[in-house]
Amino acid sequence: MAAPGAPAGAENGSEAQLAAALADVPELARLLDTDPYLKPFAPDFQRRYKKFNQFLSSIGENEGGIDKFSRGYESFGIHRCTDGGLYCKEWAPGAEGVFLTGDFSGWNPFSHPYKKLDYGKWELYIPPKQNKSVLIPHGSKLKVVITSKSGEILYRISPWAKYVVRENDNVNYDWVHWDPEDPYKFKHSRPKKPRSLRIYESHVGISSHEGKIASYKHFTSSVLPRIKDLGYNCIQLMAIMEHAYYASFGYQITSFFAASSRYGTPEELKELVDTAHSMGIIVLLDVVHSHASKNSEDGLNIFDGTDSCYFHSGPRGTHELWDSRLFNYSSWEVLRFLLSNIRWWLEEYCFDGFRFDGVTSMLYHHHGMGQGFSGDYNEYFGLQVDEDALVYLMLANHLIHTLYPNSITIAEDVSGMPALCSPTSQGGGGFDYRLAMAIPDKWIQLLKEFKDEDWNMGNIVYTLTNRRYLEKCIAYAESHDQALVGDKTLAFWLMDAEMYTNMSVLAPFTPVIDRGIQLHKMIRLITHALGGEGYLNFMGNEFGHPEWLDFPRKGNNESYHYARRQFNLTDDDLLRYKFLNNFDRDMNRLEERCGWLSAPQAYVSEKHEDNKIITFERAGLLFIFNFHPSKSYTDYRVGTALPGTFKIVLDSDAPEYGGHQRLDHNTDFFSEAFEHNGRPYSLLVYIPSRVALILQNADLPN
Repeated sequence: MAAPGAPAGAENGSEAQLAAALADVPELARLLDTDPYLKPFAPDFQRRYKKFNQFLSSIGENEGGIDKFSRGYESFGIHRCTDGGLYCKEWAPGAEGVFLTGDFSGWNPFSHPYKKLDYGKWELYIPPKQNKSVLIPHGSKLKVVITSKSGEILYRISPWAKYVVRENDNVNYDWVHWDPEDPYKFKHSRPKKPRSLRIYESHVGISSHEGKIASYKHFTSSVLPRIKDLGYNCIQLMAIMEHAYYASFGYQITSFFAASSRYGTPEELKELVDTAHSMGIIVLLDVVHSHASKNSEDGLNIFDGTDSCYFHSGPRGTHELWDSRLFNYSSWEVLRFLLSNIRWWLEEYCFDGFRFDGVTSMLYHHHGMGQGFSGDYNEYFGLQVDEDALVYLMLANHLIHTLYPNSITIAEDVSGMPALCSPTSQGGGGFDYRLAMAIPDKWIQLLKEFKDEDWNMGNIVYTLTNRRYLEKCIAYAESHDQALVGDKTLAFWLMDAEMYTNMSVLAPFTPVIDRGIQLHKMIRLITHALGGEGYLNFMGNEFGHPEWLDFPRKGNNESYHYARRQFNLTDDDLLRYKFLNNFDRDMNRLEERCGWLSAPQAYVSEKHEDNKIITFERAGLLFIFNFHPSKSYTDYRVGTALPGTFKIVLDSDAPEYGGHQRLDHNTDFFSEAFEHNGRPYSLLVYIPSRVALILQNADLPN
């Protein structure tokens, strides 16, 4: 129906537009059936899909298809030929000349010139030595030399470099030719795609309790077994793509094809991924295609002597807040570079998918800066959307899911753009999941601004369940963002300075520590069970890691004190951290058995403001939460859909979790045909204060 006051032909016009969009986008009808409020924006989905399809068609016509197009790393950079020679290729459209120099040439900058090809490409063939050995052996240092239009001589690292290192006190990274005689061979196949996704967000460098940068080998031998024991089936590895500045947390990428050398070699990272696979754990890479470091001597910036090349020129090519460069996603060669980068990590390192960082910044010309995102659909369509970037994300997801259908992609988007996690065939972005970024903000807000007795149960439930139908979310109570300096982990918000003095089991519970331990478990369980279709935890937070996260920098005298994870705390039997660790482990193991993350969204039967009770059912389990700081309830009636006998399968008050053991786990709870809170059956339960319970119907098969 046309809007009031619209011209008589407006309704017919909009119907014609809708019909045209439905004809062009194969499964748009399914998206619009799911969310009819998107119908006025059907032309936007049509335009996005047509642009995506046109790129795919052009790639097919000009490059032989996206499969060939995404193999740029097989020709660009430096490659050993079968005759022992080397083939070198670069894209430098603004360069006057391109040369290769390094150890092999005594650093003569002009002895090995590239030949200019069409479309800004340059190539060089270096014949082998007389004995047929390569002139540039594994481990040699190299540079690309660019002569610019203005006459400058610029020393650069190839954008396709596979390994770069910073030695001693050098400011810049050096490009090291990586071509080992005996490269790592993967021994284990990729695990099956998990039914439920339980992600352990990890950073290799901070994975040791020692004040140093930890290694891939340390993570493989010491951290992977912990992750397996805790019941996580997925690792999200941060800060792997090479970044010159350690304190950037891996978000200022300088070499996109190089695994960070500060943790070890590429072969050692491959061993890490392979070992995780042997444990049935999939591994996702935190990929940063939203921006790039401004570094020029060891980054992509001004590679060919111009401010464009891989980026937009002028103000559009710079992110004011991040002080970094922004890719030109409409450029053919930039698309080749980024799509090849995606494929490189999938094929060379056997990653199982990606968490795309900074998606909000990519989606909008305003990069999300100064935007509140009220949920008004007009915020997600129109001129503010960077459709070049959106189409790149559609192409990336299409490539990933075509190459490896079981791969997983996650979008870090705070805006809530509709259809971002719908298939590209519906005109959507093609992601599998989005991060539920409002949830951690809600927990921090409650802990900072409200007394426990003033927590709003309805608002908690709304925040945890407010997600788009058929677009899956990764729920989390806290990630690395909440641990960074300037903020605090949930455990530190709850217990603060008492964590230094009162976490010993030999000392009696103080009110602060008791509250902190009980709420820490409850917050994580209700987030896990109600908040999404996947769950994420940042390493160490499962056991209430104290303090915050801060990388060595000038402002802290280059200290590693806060750039580490003290797993030793949970190994100490005399400290209470073990209780939180035990709870996290058993929560994950129960989810593995019962599968609530892959079940339909929960049915919430009660959110009682005075009693501070929340109850819901999901995956055949009955979840009961009493957030009241002091009130316990005897014979509290709880509604359920099922008749039968119920037993406790998880109890946050159990002694092994640092609880007060107020419940008898041998008790049977019988539901009766007594309607309560919209459920046909109900049962009576004793619910102690600050307790989370999960009951399972014992009459049903597990």
